[in-house]
Amino acid sequence: MPSVPYGWYAVLRSAELRPGRVVSLHYFGRALIAFRGADGRPAVRDAHCPHYGAHLGAGGKVVDGTVECPFHGWRFGADGRCVEAPFAVRTPKVAIGGFPVREHSGLVFVHTGPGEPSWEVPDIPETGSRDFTEPIDDTCRARIHIQEMRENIVDESHFHFIHGQSEPPVQDLRTDGPFAEVRGRIRRRVFGWDIDNTFDAFMYGPGVMVVRAHGPVLSVTAVALTTPVDDRTSEMRMLYYVRKPSRLPLLAPALKLVFRAEALNEVREEVRIWDHKIHQARPVLLPHEKGIRALRRWYAQFYPAPAPAPHEGAESPLRS
Repeated sequence: MPSVPYGWYAVLRSAELRPGRVVSLHYFGRALIAFRGADGRPAVRDAHCPHYGAHLGAGGKVVDGTVECPFHGWRFGADGRCVEAPFAVRTPKVAIGGFPVREHSGLVFVHTGPGEPSWEVPDIPETGSRDFTEPIDDTCRARIHIQEMRENIVDESHFHFIHGQSEPPVQDLRTDGPFAEVRGRIRRRVFGWDIDNTFDAFMYGPGVMVVRAHGPVLSVTAVALTTPVDDRTSEMRMLYYVRKPSRLPLLAPALKLVFRAEALNEVREEVRIWDHKIHQARPVLLPHEKGIRALRRWYAQFYPAPAPAPHEGAESPLRS
């Protein structure tokens, strides 16, 4: 599988990108920087100056909405173009690469792939709603491809062994172009409570998923952000928004503690497994395990199209 499927990825929370600051990042096998331009909008660009290779995030600073190289003072705008080069007779016509960027729902998204984006990640209303707590923010990295992180939501049997469900859930996967939805049910016992929650998982391309679990005791919206780091490593950032009880909102901190104690340990158990598993292109699946195949068919659209086979009788470039 190519290491970077085409689509949108969240690389920062908005609060992490303060005006006047340069933030160093490393995703997609690339050293990157993020900063806010003169209009306050975020930019995500390649980190190294084309002049002499300095890392713009290691000592670079924001000056009048541009990022200034710490080595020789070259400045680059939010669009990547060089706007100033001290001692140059003419400003060099060079630029640092970057990505289309969107900011909403408290997140900074970048788009990978050729051309301009043809679809968008919709707003996530819970991220700005007073009916929900501030999120539990949990980030982990594993030696696994991000596609397999996403397959986790449709891996019916693991819900018993990792998440304590008595039997594999019955799920319904529906797809619509770059979007997909999985509906299911979680039944388990937590600290003496019987939890019976329905859930809807909304997938927006390869890197963003919003899971809404609804129940009489606990309702949670989980924003799952999966992003390639390099050829071997992927990052999963989970933002859990717990709905405040309408009659007893002061119970919200206690519900967050209960959820944190249960959910984060289960995620860590999954990460340990991911770190040591291999990709099975043709897994041996049981009759009820239909979700993985279905999701793989949907996910295939985010990879580059395979090169066409040579015409019959054409000379092979490998032949002498």
